[in-house]
Amino acid sequence: MAERKATIASSSGLHARPAKLFVQAVQSKPVPVTIATEGGADLNAGSILSLMGLGASQGSVVTLKAEGAGAEQALDELVALLETDLDAE
Repeated sequence: MAERKATIASSSGLHARPAKLFVQAVQSKPVPVTIATEGGADLNAGSILSLMGLGASQGSVVTLKAEGAGAEQALDELVALLETDLDAE
């Protein structure tokens, strides 16, 4: 299983526009992806409700996990997205 840590860069955290863009990116990947905050349960990263319930604010560190063909590349791309301030675009 591939695993990456990412620090949330968006000023609103994983809410509203950044959450929507992240969910769209996850859903376009060929593998299922989970997301978790430190000490939290692995949640479906492709679910807007899961992301909103995560409570990840700017500066929060999350862990992404995926398994299967393309998992490494998918996680690399998703980490880059989370570490970009999506509120600034």
